[in-house]
Amino acid sequence: MIKTASPSPPLAVLMAHGADAVAAVRAGRSLNDALAATPAAVRPGTQSLAFHALRGLGAAQALRQQLAPKAPPPWVDALLLLALAVSRPAGDAPPPYDAHTLVNQAVDAAKRHAAAQARFVNAVLRRYLREREALEGAIATDPAAAWNHPRWWIDALQRDWPRQWQDLLRADDRRAPMSLRVNARRGDVPAYLERLAAGGIAARAVSLPGGWGGAAIELALPRAVHELPGFDAGDVSVQDLAAQQAAPLLLGDGLPAGARVLDACAAPGGKAAHLLELADLDLLALDVDAARLQKVDQTLSRLGLQARLLAADARDTAAWWDGRPFDAILLDAPCSASGIVRRHPDVRWLRRPSDIEALARTQATMLDALWPLLAPGGRLVYATCSVFRAEGERGIDAFLQRAPDADLRPSPGQLLPLADNGSKGEAGRPAGLPDDPPPVTDGFHYALLHKRVS
Repeated sequence: MIKTASPSPPLAVLMAHGADAVAAVRAGRSLNDALAATPAAVRPGTQSLAFHALRGLGAAQALRQQLAPKAPPPWVDALLLLALAVSRPAGDAPPPYDAHTLVNQAVDAAKRHAAAQARFVNAVLRRYLREREALEGAIATDPAAAWNHPRWWIDALQRDWPRQWQDLLRADDRRAPMSLRVNARRGDVPAYLERLAAGGIAARAVSLPGGWGGAAIELALPRAVHELPGFDAGDVSVQDLAAQQAAPLLLGDGLPAGARVLDACAAPGGKAAHLLELADLDLLALDVDAARLQKVDQTLSRLGLQARLLAADARDTAAWWDGRPFDAILLDAPCSASGIVRRHPDVRWLRRPSDIEALARTQATMLDALWPLLAPGGRLVYATCSVFRAEGERGIDAFLQRAPDADLRPSPGQLLPLADNGSKGEAGRPAGLPDDPPPVTDGFHYALLHKRVS
């Protein structure tokens, strides 16, 4: 029997689900959670629309305010915002649909889900088409509309990165590449590139920024993971280049077989798995969220690796620590996720200024709690996927003042999602990157701390 391709869902259906997603984010839920509740058949199209909408939400909110100063009901408002955002470019992505088609489909979506508001939706969107030039001019001086980030976020980047803040805001609206980590127990980068080429998948080898680690693979175009050769068998994993630096940085020149290692915030398990791919360790994978810890178990099972898993709050050491010191600790601390906005465009709209202060306090508490668990001569890697200095160098500087037995060793420092990746501060592109064009990592901060032997 000949199989025929399933027809694409109507745009009105995708817009309705996209409005659900945008409304959920505006109500404080993550986009991942919202998409998980979307039917599988329409999830890819819904995600594409939602990404475009959230990358253009600042301008869309300003335009809707011009068009309808009194906000409509939340779902209708989300539909309008989605339609307005998708009718405009988002970063380097042009509008994906003809403007009039988009209006017609938005009205159709409203008729199905909020019939009493369909005429209002039609009037607002058609007015935008008629008066687009004047409306766009009216919002041009609004920073949140111009940069599609909350004003406080823009101000924070201007303070932290006065020469790069504009590039960072633009970077958040670009699509992130798909990077792979080859399981060192099963193969290497050159051999896996050959497997990709045999399967018609274009890819290249790339160096980890600054030479902290070896090489990885970057795909020319994203693929479903189950299309990757050997993925289900554990031959390869998806992991950004910045995240791939944690394991080699912690291992350094090598730890003895059976060394006691703690991954203090292990979920979803990528860094724990990388450690076990590179070395034979007695690894404890800890996470406060028991449900997320199941993802660690699934990750390790797929890769054929083993570790001890424990659901506990890393700060409450009296509740879980057995009193034996660790040779190495990885603290991938809870953070704002401001360095991975290109992958999670909802983050910028979910965070509040007070979150950064609260997260910095949590990070400091975790450092203080875990440092006494490290054996003299041991090493701790502190990591956050953030571009805010409060969650990076400022927090580490403060910790060094509190811990006289801690030394800061050479480490990547601040990585930015830019071609020069920020690993030399604002001085430009670091040495050791022969790739052309240079790979662009997520935003991360790394600090390698060594405990003095008294």
